[in-house]
Amino acid sequence: MQLQTIVPIKSLENKINYHSRIVSVGSCFAVNMAERFRQFQFQNSVNPFGILFHPVAIANLIDFALNDKTFTDEDVFLHNEIWSSFDAHSDLNELEQEDIIETLNGKILQFKQAVQTATHFVLTFGTAWVYRHIEKNQLVANCHKIPQKQFNKELLSVVECQEAMDAIEKGIRRLNPTIQIIYTLSPVRHIKDGFVENQRSKAHLIAALHGHLENNQNNNYYFPSYELVMDELRDYRFYGKDLLHPNELAIDYIWNKFVEHAVDANAIDTMKLVDEVQKGLAHRSFNPYSEAHQQFLDKLAQKLDVLLEQYPFMNFR
Repeated sequence: MQLQTIVPIKSLENKINYHSRIVSVGSCFAVNMAERFRQFQFQNSVNPFGILFHPVAIANLIDFALNDKTFTDEDVFLHNEIWSSFDAHSDLNELEQEDIIETLNGKILQFKQAVQTATHFVLTFGTAWVYRHIEKNQLVANCHKIPQKQFNKELLSVVECQEAMDAIEKGIRRLNPTIQIIYTLSPVRHIKDGFVENQRSKAHLIAALHGHLENNQNNNYYFPSYELVMDELRDYRFYGKDLLHPNELAIDYIWNKFVEHAVDANAIDTMKLVDEVQKGLAHRSFNPYSEAHQQFLDKLAQKLDVLLEQYPFMNFR
């Protein structure tokens, strides 16, 4: 008896291994996946400007890197004694103006270098709803809790979404022509926009993304994280307490599907060894002075030596 509708998944040809360098950009689900990459000690960098939810914000980030954008006083603002930028998440906020400008410029430089040396770029789109700052006539990446009356809320059309996606890919490939791009759609439901509005948003992203992929098939891959949650995991037990975000069980399920179809089989044994080391480091002994615990530490040290000799970039601290 089959109790699930199984989503067919194509395997990635240019699979990820421990020599791969991965850049992840996009919504909070991109962070969830990046945390799994970090847990298993892959070389991964994520969201230099913090979480970016919509395609235009990501397109702006790529454009900044491509054109060596230098942030100045005009690009930041003071609100509630905190300096912020409409192009970045509040994670980058600072107490001093010069600090946020330095942070933004440093992040752009690091991001450009990361893209130029990366083998894989993971893009996750979250919503097609955007906020336009009325005075600046600017679509913002984050409103930074500024009064809502200063913004107009808009739904990007399918055409606008696809134009942003086209610009994203064009910019990435100008920085790194051979990079493998992995596209995903966030399964997180943006119910604060409304139930119908969330569906409209996801529909626009889906139509735009697949329209983009039909025209750009070289070194592109679509991983159906959204479909996995909507079709294979159709149950609220796979959501967190807010009933909107996939919980750890769901994220693990999606991650395992991703590993099955996008990670090189030769990396699996290393992943298992990394997992053993991570669990060993997290273990707390009832008797740290016992002979059994000393033997456990010796075996753990041997496993660490094996990993670090082969992959010196790994960091278990």
